[in-house]
Amino acid sequence: MFLYLLQGLGYGGAAAAQPGPFQAYLLAQTLKNGLRSTLVAALAPLMSDGPIVLLVLLVLTQVPDWFVSALRFGGGFFLLFLAYRAYRAARVMAVDTAVSPPTTQNRQSIREAALMNMLSPNAYLFWSTIAGPIFLEGWRQAPSHGVAFMLGFYGALIGGFMSFVVLFGMLGQASPRLNRVLGTVSAVALFGFGLYQIWLGAQRFFI
Repeated sequence: MFLYLLQGLGYGGAAAAQPGPFQAYLLAQTLKNGLRSTLVAALAPLMSDGPIVLLVLLVLTQVPDWFVSALRFGGGFFLLFLAYRAYRAARVMAVDTAVSPPTTQNRQSIREAALMNMLSPNAYLFWSTIAGPIFLEGWRQAPSHGVAFMLGFYGALIGGFMSFVVLFGMLGQASPRLNRVLGTVSAVALFGFGLYQIWLGAQRFFI
């Protein structure tokens, strides 16, 4: 069981540390809404990954190419929308300090973050090619092994995301100018990831 826990911790930590659109989104939300609201958004994989894992483990033996391409298209355009919102927020960040009620921010942040995960093919590919086989192997040996892998993976993943939020929340509080610069960086990163996802999706249908 300890071996599967270590594997989960390793894969979860690596996923949290790898730069990607979800981290860029967390950066934008941290600067816009603050630590408390964005820490809730870091829990989004717990909401979005359940249907993904069930779909991959119970229905799909291999993720079809067309399904991945469709996800890339949808996810890419959603990332462009988030990039536009992050850019608008960055423009007014230095002069506008009004925020919406924390409960509203919490609900909106976690919904957007969960939707981003569900529209990204990365989770489907990861669970169908790497995490799924490890989980099934452990579960067949003993259910506790599969549970240990899940606990290790999501413990490291969510812990890594929350550490990321706290770090950039502290940086964003240093000065309004730095806050605005970091907000613009997050918008550019989301825009770039969005274009990249759309380009990858277009390869399947047009190239």
